[in-house]
Amino acid sequence: MANDPRQKPENRRGAANRVKSPLNAQARSYLDHHRKVARDSAQRLWRTPVASLMTWAVMGVALALPLALLLLLNSLQGVSAGWESSARITAYLAMDVPLEQANVAADEVGSDGRVLSVQLVSREQALAEFRASSGLDHALDFLDENPLPHTLLITPEDSARSAEGVRALVVFIEGMDEVEQVQVDLGWLQRLNAMTDILARAVWALALLLGGAVILVIGNTVRLAIESRRDEILVAKLVGGTDAFVRRPFLYTGAWFGLGGGLVAWLLIQMSLWWLNGPIERLAGLYHSEFALQGPGFDGALALIIIAMLLGWLGAWLAVKRHLDDIEPGDIAGG
Repeated sequence: MANDPRQKPENRRGAANRVKSPLNAQARSYLDHHRKVARDSAQRLWRTPVASLMTWAVMGVALALPLALLLLLNSLQGVSAGWESSARITAYLAMDVPLEQANVAADEVGSDGRVLSVQLVSREQALAEFRASSGLDHALDFLDENPLPHTLLITPEDSARSAEGVRALVVFIEGMDEVEQVQVDLGWLQRLNAMTDILARAVWALALLLGGAVILVIGNTVRLAIESRRDEILVAKLVGGTDAFVRRPFLYTGAWFGLGGGLVAWLLIQMSLWWLNGPIERLAGLYHSEFALQGPGFDGALALIIIAMLLGWLGAWLAVKRHLDDIEPGDIAGG
C-alpha cells in the first residue's frame, strides 16, 4: 500500500513525484502557451509595420507630452527649493536703539533654534558700505546725522528654510521691542509656488485625458483586429475555446502596443532634452543659475514603459470585453 510504513523511502518519493508531475506539466503547458501567444502577437504586429508604427507614434506623442511637462515642473520646483534655502531675513532696528542693545537683540535672535546665524550691521558700517556702493560721497557729507539704522541679517536653519518656516520666524522677530521693520522677499516665491501647483494639477489632468486617448486608440486598433479575425474566433469558440483563451492574443497585442509606445515616448523625451539642453545651459549661465532640465532616469523610463503597457493592456481588455461577446458560434448559422 502507498502508506505502508515498510515502504522504501525512494518508493515514497517516486509516488510523490508522480502526483506532482501532472501539475508541473500543466503549469509548463500554460506558460508555453502564453509564450507562444505573446510571440505570435508580436509577429502579427511586425507583419503590418506601417500601421504598428503609426499606433506607436500616436501613443508615444500622447505619453511624452505630459511626461515632458512633469519633468519641466520638477526642474522648476528644484530651483525654487534652492531659492527657498537661500532666503535671508533682514530686521531693521529702531533709530533710537543703541549699539549695545542691538548686540543684545542679535544674541536673542541667534539663540533661537530656527536661526543658523545672525550678522549685526551697525549704522556706521551700513553708511560706509552705502558710500562705497552708491558713489554719493559728497552728497552724504551734507547729512546732519546717519539716517540708517542698525540691521540684523538673519539666516534661518535648514529646517526653517521654507515659506511657512520663514513666516513663523518673521512673526517672532517682529514681536521684539527693538525691531521696527522686518523684510523678507518671499512673496514672489510664494506666487511662483502657487503657479507651479496650478500647472502641476493641469499637467495631471492633461495626463489623464491623454491616457484616456491612448486607451481609446488601442481599443479601436484591437477592435479592428478582432473584426479581421472574426472567423478564427468563431472556430475557436466552436471547438470549445474559453473566453480567456480567445481573449489572450488581443491582450498581448495591447501590451506590445504599449511597450512600443512607451519606447517611442522615451526616445522623444531624450531627443527633446538633447535639443534643448544646450540653449538652456547658456541661458542659465547668463543668469548665474544652476537650472537644468532633468531626464526621467532609469526608474522613470521603466515606470513609463510599465504604465504604457498597462494602458495598452487596459485598452485591449475593454475592446475585447465589448466586441468579443458579440461574436458567438451561432453567427455562422445566421450568416
